[in-house]
Amino acid sequence: MSIDNSSREASLYERVGGEAAITAAVGIFYNKVLADPVTKPFFQGLDMEHQISKQIAFMARAFGGPAEYQGRDLRTAHAELVRKSGLGDVHFDAVVRHLESTLVELNLARPLVDEVLIAVEQTRDQVLGRSVSV
Repeated sequence: MSIDNSSREASLYERVGGEAAITAAVGIFYNKVLADPVTKPFFQGLDMEHQISKQIAFMARAFGGPAEYQGRDLRTAHAELVRKSGLGDVHFDAVVRHLESTLVELNLARPLVDEVLIAVEQTRDQVLGRSVSV
């Protein structure tokens, strides 16, 4: 029995261009984040090569691609930054702006940019350690 995959909708990962596109986006994105005085302090002392690698794997999984991300959940990964460094909405908003400008710079179609931003926005409460009301 054969399975017809032609009607299967491509994942966001596939529609943005897969690993190559995500790798390009993450590199440009971190250049913007590290140049911004609002976001730069949160990356001081990090091994950025490792951070970039983790971010590529995380985004791939979050967008429906390969599940290679083995890192901590978003709440745990950012808890110390929230508690000790004051990570908050202003910083999250700056990151979102940098991601949006990166995707626009890479000529991603506006509907895909919006879909990525919606997916990112859905992580806000986890990243900022807030309770999510159901």
